Amino acid sequence: MVTKVTEIEGPYATIPLRQLIVGTRLPCDIFIKENRLLKVFLNRGMLYAIISKELLTEKGISNVYIHTRDIPDFEFYISRHRSSLQTDDDAGSTAEFKKYSYNKERFHQIDPALIKPGGKINFGLFLRDGLNFHPVVEATDDMPAEVGEGMPGDSGDMVIKRSDLHRYHEYISALPELESSESNKPGIKTLVLKEMTKIALHDFFDDPKSGKKIKKIHALVNEIIGSISGNRDAICTLLSLKGHDYYTYAHSVNVAVLSIGLGTAIGMKTGDLEKLGLGAILHDIGKIAISHEILNRQGRLNDMEFNIFKNHVSEGEKLMRSHEGFPDESLVALLQHHEKLSGKGYPGGLSGSRIELFGRISAIADYYDVLTTERLYKIAYKPFQALQKMSGETAHYDPELLKTFIKILGNIK
Repeated sequence: MVTKVTEIEGPYATIPLRQLIVGTRLPCDIFIKENRLLKVFLNRGMLYAIISKELLTEKGISNVYIHTRDIPDFEFYISRHRSSLQTDDDAGSTAEFKKYSYNKERFHQIDPALIKPGGKINFGLFLRDGLNFHPVVEATDDMPAEVGEGMPGDSGDMVIKRSDLHRYHEYISALPELESSESNKPGIKTLVLKEMTKIALHDFFDDPKSGKKIKKIHALVNEIIGSISGNRDAICTLLSLKGHDYYTYAHSVNVAVLSIGLGTAIGMKTGDLEKLGLGAILHDIGKIAISHEILNRQGRLNDMEFNIFKNHVSEGEKLMRSHEGFPDESLVALLQHHEKLSGKGYPGGLSGSRIELFGRISAIADYYDVLTTERLYKIAYKPFQALQKMSGETAHYDPELLKTFIKILGNIK
């Protein structure tokens, strides 16, 4: 086999090797990284043979790369060969994926930017690689560890055990005070706010009837509003780190930040921002009633699974109506975040003016974050690609709100 090894430049998307299927024609050029340079390994239309797979495996390569312009073609390739993806040994058997789905719930994704080299931690760090979680740093209360230089963070999601959440909370709570540079304090404080909000959400998902915990989330929403109102650039910092798999609590923070950012940009008053942010951050609370197997499913859901999945909206409404004093306006953001102006959304199939402002905003924020979040079976769009795609979907999303949304996110790379 002859491979073309031409050095190239440009924006690329990372693809797990397991998503290349032996015996298929490749939908685009496939690149590999050698000595920190990207080089063409196989060209569009070439057969991905077993010898190619073996060669990549021998090189220790677990990820390949495609040009971002080829993402739609590659997603179509995955959809055509989904059954092969689900039965391929490298992708893991159904039993292995169920095991991964179970294990994933035992961990919590964190931002490695807050794990400072030279600092001491009393909680273990793990890296998610494919369907497995590998220990990176082992630490406990009795045996704390010092964080070394060059912590891995690009090759997978950095996670901690959920049982260590209180220790991580204590660790990040002290970071703003420990930061010596005054110029860096706002950035650290904003990152800590984001992580605190993720922890509070994860905690609330475990006990969604708790009035005390929802008050905590309410307070954090107000802090996010204050952070964005004082500095529009805080939106970028507050957006939860894009990982290599989907985490509901991280997605929920992103949707709240994006919704509040858009509400601020159109001149919404603080009281309305508060209600919008509360509804946006809890828009997916109903997913706690959906099985992990469906939420973490590889590939697209079948019709029956999708109908079950859609119930997360009504389940979320039931949960939040049980909280006395939860604003009706906040419920709108929860109930309508999957509705489309064209009437092709769910659960109500609402169209046009029947979709209220909070619903229009949360729908845009939710869709953007879904597009730009990678999953085991789906490549993430780059921000500019997602905004470009959304700009062509004014039949579904409010065109004026979309214009404003694109303006406030136009500088994100």
